[in-house]
Amino acid sequence: MATNPVRDFLVSYLMPTKCYDEIIVNFHMHVPCLKFILNKACGFWILLDTLLAPFPQLVKILWRGSAAGLSLTSNLLQLYAFSGPIVYAIASNFPLFAWGERLFTLVQSAAIVFLILCYRGDTLKGLLFLLAYIAVMFLLGSCASAAIASMMQASSLPALTASKVIQAGTNYFNGHTGQLSSMSVLLSWAGSLAVVFASLQDTESLFSTVLHLLSACFSCVLLVQLMCYRSSTSKKKTE
Repeated sequence: MATNPVRDFLVSYLMPTKCYDEIIVNFHMHVPCLKFILNKACGFWILLDTLLAPFPQLVKILWRGSAAGLSLTSNLLQLYAFSGPIVYAIASNFPLFAWGERLFTLVQSAAIVFLILCYRGDTLKGLLFLLAYIAVMFLLGSCASAAIASMMQASSLPALTASKVIQAGTNYFNGHTGQLSSMSVLLSWAGSLAVVFASLQDTESLFSTVLHLLSACFSCVLLVQLMCYRSSTSKKKTE
């Protein structure tokens, strides 16, 4: 009997066989199955955002040879936001596979901060920052108390939201988005929406849901700015 590759893929990665039969075969919009599929898809988007969101920004900076328009404060806050969960995971003795993908994101974010300093003519300051950051992360990972790790974890989301606010403000005052990556912003926006949907399933964390919603809103603001300032950014590149 010939196998159906589409069915095999969907059943393996997106939905159980029962949901495939209900939705694809019987064309029945089974609500629990739809909810299961949405949660699964959101999980993929969140993982994609975690792994790849900073990467297009890193590539664009290297490709253009410039970090113009990128807020250093915003990227430092992002770096802190990505550091918190890792410190918490290490302090809680979580296995590496539970947080290893975040380490990849952390390295990319640290590289972006270094490049911003480097292209501003502060290469030595960037190198010193990297050395200091590595030392601080090593100390926190080795010696941080549970209270400090929990505080960093809890403050990661507000820091990430604040980083988007600062970058949006920088874009507004500059009148252009400089080397801000459209793909990175798009991935961040999609990931934020996925996290909002996932957090809505947890009715006990209203405050966290509101913060996730704010983060998604400011990602949307950044997307709108990228579209509105496109002509201004193009003129800035040619100057």
